Amino acid sequence: MSGLLDDIKAMAQLREAQGGKWEAIKPEYAARMRAQNRFHTGIDIARYTAKIMREDMAAYDADTAQYTQSLGCWHGFIGQQKLISIKKHFGTTKRSYLYLSGWMVAALRSEFGPLPDQSMHEKTSVADLIAELYTFLKQADAWELNHLFRALGDAKDAGSREEEQRLISKIDNYETHIVPIIADIDAGFGNAEATYLLAKKFIQAGACCIQLENQVSDEKQCGHQDGKVTVPHEDFLAKINAVRYAFLELGIDDGVIVARTDSLGAGLTQKIAVTREPGDLGDQYNCFIDGDVIENAADINNGDVVIKQNGKLVKPKRLASGLYQFKPGSGEDRVILDCITSLQNGADLLWIETEKPHVGQIASMVNRIRDVVPDAKLVYNNSPSFNWTLNFRQQVFDAWQEEGKNVAAYQREKLMSAEYDDTELGQLADEWTRNFQRDSSRDAGIFHHLITLPTYHTAALSTDNLAKGYFGDEGMLAYVKGVQRQEIRQGIATVRHQDMAGSNIGDDHKEFFHGDAALKAGGKDNTMNQFG
Repeated sequence: MSGLLDDIKAMAQLREAQGGKWEAIKPEYAARMRAQNRFHTGIDIARYTAKIMREDMAAYDADTAQYTQSLGCWHGFIGQQKLISIKKHFGTTKRSYLYLSGWMVAALRSEFGPLPDQSMHEKTSVADLIAELYTFLKQADAWELNHLFRALGDAKDAGSREEEQRLISKIDNYETHIVPIIADIDAGFGNAEATYLLAKKFIQAGACCIQLENQVSDEKQCGHQDGKVTVPHEDFLAKINAVRYAFLELGIDDGVIVARTDSLGAGLTQKIAVTREPGDLGDQYNCFIDGDVIENAADINNGDVVIKQNGKLVKPKRLASGLYQFKPGSGEDRVILDCITSLQNGADLLWIETEKPHVGQIASMVNRIRDVVPDAKLVYNNSPSFNWTLNFRQQVFDAWQEEGKNVAAYQREKLMSAEYDDTELGQLADEWTRNFQRDSSRDAGIFHHLITLPTYHTAALSTDNLAKGYFGDEGMLAYVKGVQRQEIRQGIATVRHQDMAGSNIGDDHKEFFHGDAALKAGGKDNTMNQFG
């Protein structure tokens, strides 16, 4: 990127070349507008963020403390405020991403109204949300830079050369709010062609990373619910190929694919895999299917399906739905095969959906995968579907019990109770929770930690608290004390909501376009002045 002064000079030369026709155009204004709108297309964003993500993956390989994180966002404004907050508190957005959850799109963004996480929402609504998130992040850039440019104008007016140089340097070295997004494409919303077409929409909207799961598209379930049905590897790899072709077609050569396996909790498959010889991928998949060994041909009835497992004829257990059942206890072995196969066939990162947040369990699977693919890395769902408090308290309880420590003061099944909050067990469980990201990134290969739907829950919680007070005895004080006063004291930019929504940007544009005739909103009668 060129510097501000260079851009102003270039704009001045461009205006001069017009022979007076652009006399009303001020080079410093044009350069300013260009600086405030760095990314012009979703492809620009995808190309920029893919490079960041690849660099972050390499940094993690060198040092597991360099893991990345994200929070799921269901609206552009939520994503914007998240990144503004991160930048305010930590001074940088490095290693902070966005996550786009199909669950939240289904629950909050469908024209059908709230839906379960079963791929019933409009497929393009996901791409629309990607575009919306980046529109709001671009606006965050414009908003923050607008304040810097206004301050620069004040410094010039005051004749403060030192402050002017400082602000120009800040503008030239500005860190954008644009960060990578991991976008959930569910099971691809159809066949491989449908997956390819939708992946293109995602990428054109700005996604550099697409997460794809190995469930049957039209039987898809939330990863933390029952009834999940997986597909043979050949089908899943076709969709990985489809996503890779979409990236390559659009010029995102380093686009990232996350291969998610739901096999740990999936007990069913839609179909028997095609196998050409013993030991091939299809045969390995089929060997996990539960069935009865056939002793003689008379055991085969009309309509029965018969396969060979380890040289024996087997009649798979088939449900009334036509689905086939996997052998009990085979989930972890299927996960390992899924992950190795995906990484060896074009996936970049893994997602293993688990039933609890347990570092040891995750590490045991990742270590087996790394025996074959040493640089295997996970994206992990720190899911609100887990009862984190109960899970970690029970993990501490179990660890103490195994060590022989007296746990008579605790009832394992009732550890969620508030009576345990300040106990030694409760405090240690909180410490384990606090360290979960660091510990699991070090010991279990987790490159990226995400919470799928936190802002769904925070919206409900904050609204409940406000409604309880406002419609109760607190009245207006519930908003003033619980919201506005906190915004002011914590420096939350939305307290000046007109500015956050772009009013000052609009005023400056009016001056650019109309000159002294501009009718501005930010005059002395604007009540936002009460907030300083």
